[in-house]
Amino acid sequence: MSMTDHIARLRPVLTWATLAVVIAAGAAQSAAVLRDANPARPDDAQTAEQMFADAPDGVDPVVTGPVSAAFKQRQKDANCDTAVWPNIPKICYPD
Repeated sequence: MSMTDHIARLRPVLTWATLAVVIAAGAAQSAAVLRDANPARPDDAQTAEQMFADAPDGVDPVVTGPVSAAFKQRQKDANCDTAVWPNIPKICYPD
């Protein structure tokens, strides 16, 4: 069997494998979008005071690095800019 025959036999396998990877990547992206679109996750019930028990003076939820537009909207919807320690919702902090 020649090298050309081997390549011809592998071509459909590689095509299907590539398609599977593309579908998996799309599904992962869709799941991430759905997670960001639903900010009221069950783990948000934990208070900032519980999350940062080793910081008795509090932790400011201001993020100094780049964040997504979805995260900025999530903070805006939760009124994070007016939250006062220790009553800062977990949703105000990045994941």
